[in-house]
Amino acid sequence: MGTTESPQSFNRYDLILEGEKEVKHTLSKDPVFQQIALEVVNGDELKILDVVSASLKIKTPQEVISKGLIVGMDEVSRLWAEGSYFLPQVILSSDTMLAGIALCEREMGKSSEKKGLILSHVAEGDIHDIGQMIVNSILQAAGYEVINLGVDVPVDQVVQACLSYRPLLLMGSALMTTTMSAFPRIAAKLQSLDRQIPFLCGGGAVNDEFVNSFDLGIWGKDPNWAVGMADDALKGLSWQQIRKKWNS
Repeated sequence: MGTTESPQSFNRYDLILEGEKEVKHTLSKDPVFQQIALEVVNGDELKILDVVSASLKIKTPQEVISKGLIVGMDEVSRLWAEGSYFLPQVILSSDTMLAGIALCEREMGKSSEKKGLILSHVAEGDIHDIGQMIVNSILQAAGYEVINLGVDVPVDQVVQACLSYRPLLLMGSALMTTTMSAFPRIAAKLQSLDRQIPFLCGGGAVNDEFVNSFDLGIWGKDPNWAVGMADDALKGLSWQQIRKKWNS
């Protein structure tokens, strides 16, 4: 029988083999925040706990979150946008950031204040959630609470969740043309209930012509647009205003 390795023995071979993609520039002038940010970029969920624990002895939890963890995830978003990072790295970094935030929240004795609540789901009949997971991670990194309803979510379940949670923004993802028809049905039901919730739609099957063909719909062409759209909803912009800004 071979020896059993501990979890600490796991290595990020993507970074070892492609070391040129590691972050070399300064993300923060403060060495404490720089180290935190780098661990997020490297997606080291085990090491981030030690780094954050040490940092909390000299920094406030709010500082660790805003000046270290979020800065690191912002860099991950940049690497994703330029094509240097892919889904596995984004997920690892997001999990690392969230582990650090959880530690800071325990130190504060309460959850960090979230900007607003967003509902996310994959269309009924569809189980492809890669794009959804990326957008969820980016929004969480930006300070939003994201409730993931899951994949293959029935239209009525999405509508009921909107009634229960009263989200700032609703997001839907569809990879197949046979499933994206769920989006206008959701929008129609919400409108019949006078719920004017901006409905951000994305995925491989979705395009601007389709999404702009029904009320509430806003096309999310680029995952990195999600934060800007959420910020606009937080400012009180209507779905019409957000659509005009981002889809014109």
